[in-house]
Amino acid sequence: MPRLLLALLATAFLITGCTSSSYDLMETSSVKKMRFKDNDPQDFGKNHPGLHEIHGIDVSKWNGTDIDWPAVKKSGIAFVFIKATEGRDRIDPTFELNWRGAASAGIPYAPYHFYYFCSTADEQADWFINNVPKDAVKLPPVLDMEWNQASPTCKTRPDPETVRASMQRFMDRLEAYYGKRPIIYTSVDFHRDNLVGAFSNYHFWLRAVAQHPTKIYPDRRWAFWQYTSTGIVPGIKGEMDINVFAGTSKNWHNWIAAVDK
Repeated sequence: MPRLLLALLATAFLITGCTSSSYDLMETSSVKKMRFKDNDPQDFGKNHPGLHEIHGIDVSKWNGTDIDWPAVKKSGIAFVFIKATEGRDRIDPTFELNWRGAASAGIPYAPYHFYYFCSTADEQADWFINNVPKDAVKLPPVLDMEWNQASPTCKTRPDPETVRASMQRFMDRLEAYYGKRPIIYTSVDFHRDNLVGAFSNYHFWLRAVAQHPTKIYPDRRWAFWQYTSTGIVPGIKGEMDINVFAGTSKNWHNWIAAVDK
């Protein structure tokens, strides 16, 4: 299928089937309890994550090297975002182990890149492309955009216009190479400072661990919601980030079919 058609399909899905307000709670009313245990559960009210049919995780070196991927799949995990690269010179040491493990278990997976503002978009795109084979990009790649004030070497905070231009350049490079439009992951403060009203034709993966995304990301359509960092998933030791997909199971399978080409 031509890449342009894939992009149009994904965009159409974003507009019609995967928004912060369009998922139908009546369609998911049979899923009322939280699917996974949580060491620090939050009260999200009536629109809690358990209403969503499709759950996933994100992993990195902090989750160890002995993940039991068949057990993860059996628990009901439907997708996994896997840390791949960071800046222009770092690769997560568990990246290949994780994407191959997810692949062998039949879990759709996507690599993500943590962006640093102390190197250019092209330098970071080159690094990602040189270290992430096309086989590791089952689902669209993810651009992780957060302020990295905890970094000992890079505390740069560009103006919003520079941020958005850098993001666009990086995502254009990845889309041209992998043939899939990237997903944007972000946090509340970074979104507030840089992304309100921007990139409306991209899928967003939002961090919201205390309130529903509609309460802290006004008017932002979203595809994925990271609702906890203290979840418990069979097959993985310790606490986990757990996410949900905004649409129904039917939406999910239609989207997978569109992007997995």
